[in-house]
Amino acid sequence: MAPSFQWWEKGSHRGGTPVVVKMENPNWSMLELEGPSDDDFLPTPSQKSKSKKNAKQLTWVLLLKAHRAAGCLSSIASATFGLVSAIRRRVASGKTDYEICSEEIEEICGDNPTVKSSSRFYGFIKVFLWLSLVLLGFEVAAYFQGWHFGAPHLQLQYLKYFWSGDLGVWGIFDSIYARWVSIRVEYLAPPLQFLASFCIVLFLIQSADRLILCFGCFWIRFKKIKPTPKQQFVRDIESSNENVENYFPMILVQIPMCNEKEVYQQSIAAVCNLDWPKENILIQVLDDSDDPTTQLLIKEEVRKWQQEGARVLYRHRVVRDGYKAGNLKSAMSCSYVNEYEFVAIFDADFQPTPDFLKRTVPHFKDNEEVALVQARWSFVNKDENLLTRLQNINLAFHFEVEQQVNGTFISFFGFNGTAGVWRIKALEDAGGWLERTTVEDMDIAVRAHLNGWKFIFLNDVECQCELPESYEAYRKQQHRWHSGPMQLFRLCLPDIIRSKIDVGKKANLIFLFFLLRKLILPFYSFTLFCIILPMTMFVPEAELPSWVICYIPAIMSFLNILPAPKSFPFIVPYLLFENTMSVTKFNAMISGLFQLGSAYEWVVTKKSGRSSEGDLASLIDKGPKHQYQRGNSVPDLDAMEKEQVLMNKKKKHNRIYTKELALAFLLLTASARSLLSAQGIHFYFLLFQGIAFLLVGLDLIGEQVE
Repeated sequence: MAPSFQWWEKGSHRGGTPVVVKMENPNWSMLELEGPSDDDFLPTPSQKSKSKKNAKQLTWVLLLKAHRAAGCLSSIASATFGLVSAIRRRVASGKTDYEICSEEIEEICGDNPTVKSSSRFYGFIKVFLWLSLVLLGFEVAAYFQGWHFGAPHLQLQYLKYFWSGDLGVWGIFDSIYARWVSIRVEYLAPPLQFLASFCIVLFLIQSADRLILCFGCFWIRFKKIKPTPKQQFVRDIESSNENVENYFPMILVQIPMCNEKEVYQQSIAAVCNLDWPKENILIQVLDDSDDPTTQLLIKEEVRKWQQEGARVLYRHRVVRDGYKAGNLKSAMSCSYVNEYEFVAIFDADFQPTPDFLKRTVPHFKDNEEVALVQARWSFVNKDENLLTRLQNINLAFHFEVEQQVNGTFISFFGFNGTAGVWRIKALEDAGGWLERTTVEDMDIAVRAHLNGWKFIFLNDVECQCELPESYEAYRKQQHRWHSGPMQLFRLCLPDIIRSKIDVGKKANLIFLFFLLRKLILPFYSFTLFCIILPMTMFVPEAELPSWVICYIPAIMSFLNILPAPKSFPFIVPYLLFENTMSVTKFNAMISGLFQLGSAYEWVVTKKSGRSSEGDLASLIDKGPKHQYQRGNSVPDLDAMEKEQVLMNKKKKHNRIYTKELALAFLLLTASARSLLSAQGIHFYFLLFQGIAFLLVGLDLIGEQVE
């Protein structure tokens, strides 16, 4: 017991020497000091004024802190109230994705059961959710009966003591719960722990791959490695020599589009302004629109640029098979294509700069092995909302790290489908465009690589485009991007094994390009964080270490965000959103791998046309050729376009996504269960991840429609 000292009492200062007691763990230390005189305890006038001043300052500081605390609480309360109000409005007025999809399926596909394959996935999640709710009620009841497990290590012989009948006072409930715990320990925990360990191994392998890619990107920057064309050709192509036309190869430019009335003007205008001799360039506008109004608008746009002197043609297919691949294949079958050496491809929302061809085509000179020169994408609406900011983080890492490193060290990467220039000979050698998958760009790239062709990625050449601003558009885009590679892997695996490329390139294609980055990543991300982690809350005998839940994901998110340093404030939302998107990517991966109906869905990503306004206006100062603006359109077409825009606005609405909502409640239920075991990091991760799923499920991220 600590000793009691009375030296601070009023009378003790006169009698003896005061003692200061100092705690020094584990011993006591006593220091003798000279006793103060009586005058030392009398305050001076200056001390009195200072004490009054200090008291006033302290009062103001406390009031200021109280004011800040009240403001913080009021802002949190208002934000919570606003969120609850938004959720109530969305639930009251929104339609679920399955209601909308069933209407679209009935309209387009009739009673085709294959396109409803994702409903089985939703059913599995729903069953899992109900089971977790029942288990949560069971665990809460057991907790109040005295079953407190701070650690998952249990002794089976101790449990058998409860349900052997020796302790009748525990009752039937305790006997049932003891048997449940025994079943968990003996039968459920071992396979769950094995699956968790397996996913952790996959997680570590994928993290090591990310680290290697980041190190490669750092090495490229440190050594200033950069693809450089032949210097003589660059000087000739920019000179004014009268024989300069001999150095301008024949270029075919293709703009595939389908019902993209919001952006057709900007892409046609940007391509028609490419700085290249007119006689050496031909532009094909490949319109697959099934809307007559859109067809008329695009035809009129092409006609006006023809009057300006541009060599541009309008093509419309009567039989629209094969989506984008079929459109490109049909365009390449024209007889005049044989006159051209290269083909540049731009999607409808892409706007190449006038010097795009001058910065890309020179890399083909005296490089007969080069099949593709790919430029980087940049985004005009990356700061539009939270969804576009998070997409920008992902795509910045994809281009600056993945594409650049693979292009520099192994001369192979997946073609991005646009903003690239192909050697037509390489396209023909690879077999041309095929309609067998929804990722025709990756398909042609893999086949060209198997034939020995090389690719070049230019990180310093950018082409502006637009990010999807609504979660619905982004979700459908990601479904196509993750189901297509699995279709392609099944089709290409025999060709990869039989190809004549070296073993290292075969291993890179099979294990890194397809399995690790296209299959394993969505598999472990969904399984580990959305299935196994909640299960370990209800089967606590199987454990997930804290470093798997918190530290490694934080480090990987930090690495992913390095190419977009301005996005560092969004690192936590980015981590949560990537786990949220894992349900869509996992569903798409399974659909593509097992050829389910949804794997063959092709939905054109919706565009808002934001990039068209400022970029077309910037062409005013570039001479007579560029003076065509929206205002010069035929009045009838203007009226048709405005009417179509109004119709589209009426159709737009926010949806409620059932799979995401089911997972939100599952994770929130698991977070409540984690409180019973006092698992801090697991609780916070499950709580915030559940809230992220809730916000995405209610479509509160991205574009909001009033």
